[in-house]
Amino acid sequence: MDAVTFQVISSRLSGIVGEMQDSVFRTGYSTVIRESQDASCMLLDAEGNIVGELVVLPLHVASLPEVVRAIRRSFEGDLHPGDAFITNHPYDAGLPHAMDMAVASPVFHEGRLVAFCASIAHKTDLGGVVPGTANANARELFQEGIQFPPVRIVSQGEPVRDVEAIVRANSRDPEVVLGDIRGQIGVARLGERRIAEMIARYGIDDVLSAFAHKQDVAERRVRTALASWPDGSHDAEAFLDAGPDSRFRFHVRVDKKGDRIHFDFSESDDQFEGPVNIRPPLARGCCYYALIATIDSALSNNGGVARVVETTFRHGSIVDPRFPAPTNAYMSTCIALTEACLKALSGFVPQRRMAGVGGFGGTSIGGNRDDGTPFVQYELFGSAYGGRMGSDGPSGTAVLLSNCRTAPIEVLENEFPTRVLRWELIPDSGGAGEFRGGLASRRRVEILAPSVQVSMRGTGHTVAGFGRDGGRPGRTANCVLNPGTPKEERMPSRFAGAVLRRGEMFQHEKGGGGGLGDPRKRAFELLVDDVLDGYVSRECAIRDYGADPAAIEAAIAGWDLGEKLARDGDRSDVLIRR
Repeated sequence: MDAVTFQVISSRLSGIVGEMQDSVFRTGYSTVIRESQDASCMLLDAEGNIVGELVVLPLHVASLPEVVRAIRRSFEGDLHPGDAFITNHPYDAGLPHAMDMAVASPVFHEGRLVAFCASIAHKTDLGGVVPGTANANARELFQEGIQFPPVRIVSQGEPVRDVEAIVRANSRDPEVVLGDIRGQIGVARLGERRIAEMIARYGIDDVLSAFAHKQDVAERRVRTALASWPDGSHDAEAFLDAGPDSRFRFHVRVDKKGDRIHFDFSESDDQFEGPVNIRPPLARGCCYYALIATIDSALSNNGGVARVVETTFRHGSIVDPRFPAPTNAYMSTCIALTEACLKALSGFVPQRRMAGVGGFGGTSIGGNRDDGTPFVQYELFGSAYGGRMGSDGPSGTAVLLSNCRTAPIEVLENEFPTRVLRWELIPDSGGAGEFRGGLASRRRVEILAPSVQVSMRGTGHTVAGFGRDGGRPGRTANCVLNPGTPKEERMPSRFAGAVLRRGEMFQHEKGGGGGLGDPRKRAFELLVDDVLDGYVSRECAIRDYGADPAAIEAAIAGWDLGEKLARDGDRSDVLIRR
């Protein structure tokens, strides 16, 4: 195939995925899909290798190939045009947790299986102990809602009503869940049509050649980058809250020789009775993400990258648990594991080092409205990045692999019986450093329903975003029910089914990012900006950054004078600080 044709087909594959993703977001019934965009669409070849992606959630890159291979194992010889399959099983099909539902459809050309169109999208409720399904107290997979191995939900174009009935009977919010699943089926059909159009224009041989060549290009680019790194081994570790008095340890040893790289996780802690375990496909997804972030964020995260990454796990560990260990709080684990991978890789590429992030959290509020109709308000919250070489960490945002948006307050208050009372950044929560850690956020929600159950899967309450190269750690997270009232109650990082009634409140504060480098080396002008913006207090600037009190006060006074002169129209003496 000539280079121009390859580039056109390659770009068209990404365009098809982009169109699929736009469709799944626009047709989403739930806020977690429509607003937070907790969903990803991809195209895979007949063997389950990714050939078309526009990654929203990087971990889905590692899960969807396992989904396709599980479907082929279960239905080999029984796949037909117009079929669609669903699964949410972490062990049988490699899904992150039971709330993530995959939908995949085979694509045929003249009777030959040539591809799959697939997506993963979070479901607001699939039964289980608590509204939202994400049971932070789960002790086995069976406490995390209904589990679907790969099953056919559409057979040659006809819906399988029995499967839909099972989904409906196992959700507190069935119309929303089924609406989202049907949206995923629709985008699979959209992908099938676009692939058929592409084959009609370029021919099946060129399209399949592009599938293969696209993976070859990605593999070659990664191996070329690896070959330029020094050979050697680097170890790193990261930690995650296990409760007020304990924590998990994730360890990785990265060995690099020539154009080969190997990640060994065998020294990580044993699997836990709670839902923080992850399956090996997700751990490999953390490796793909860390490797691409270290090499070039523009790299296509397709099957070619997967060929490069070699891994070792210890069965029975937190990253390779024995069935039926629970998995629903997987994202916090993946973020910690990714930080360990990034730390180890920065030993080969020091200019890519960064401080620790502030963690991750998901909350669900479920109950009945005044008219008796059920609701489940599911939200995902980021925290803050640590300082990076050359820049401060972004504040109040999704971090690393989480990559979801925060739902707009206006949408939440319109759809659910809750009111957001506060939503703000927390001063001094970012770790001090030459490159400051990002600020954490605070959110307070009032309940407007008669009674609800609140659950949270958070982290960072006892393990702060780490500082690096002399930088200081970020502020730790916390969660409080009914803050500032006689009923105030401080909660752990993970809890399930806490009951709140009308007028009561739920507040969580995420963790801040760690600082990178000696705080005393921070540029004075940047520190003054931080104080003026309210990111860093005067006291913190003096105590943690070593600023001279008189110099800080003089700079602030000068800026205030310049601002006043600018407002008055005389710009001759304006001090430009920004």
